[in-house]
Amino acid sequence: MDFVDWRKKQDQPTENTEEIQKKANRYQTRRMADYVEEMIREAQARGDFDNLAGMGKPLNLDEGARAGDKSMAYNLLKNNDLVPPELELARDIDMDRARADAKVARMLHRSNALRTRRMQPFEREKRAFNAAVEKVAADYEQSLRRINSKILTLNITVPPVMHRPLLDVESMVRQFRNDCPLFQL
Repeated sequence: MDFVDWRKKQDQPTENTEEIQKKANRYQTRRMADYVEEMIREAQARGDFDNLAGMGKPLNLDEGARAGDKSMAYNLLKNNDLVPPELELARDIDMDRARADAKVARMLHRSNALRTRRMQPFEREKRAFNAAVEKVAADYEQSLRRINSKILTLNITVPPVMHRPLLDVESMVRQFRNDCPLFQL
């Protein structure tokens, strides 16, 4: 094996060094931006960008510019689907109200179906319906009172802009009873 002094230039460059030299010469006369753009084009040609996460989706450029010092904390909360307790309570109020209204709507539909059918309801159906109306009315009143309690808690903790009015429980239950009267037995 011959000793090669690497400090001196070789007389005959190998093929690899010639290729490297060509690439190096190609980039020496360009600006850095051109070099980067060419590297990006080469990566695109190889398919390095084909399976990136979020490909084809719009960029989310909302960086919380108005948040200032707290933008990092807000981004952490947002990315982990966490909201402040006040907003969580407001969401719970909305969901509870929707649930209570859905129960009332089902009972109103049942009442309408029984009253508009050709054949009169049997006594057994009337008793079952009357019991169901009483149960739904009691549950509805209890749900509305719980919602009012949550609204009071919310109104204490949030600024006045976010305050919600209390529900008029008695008039809402009375309205339900008027819309869904009991059958005479």
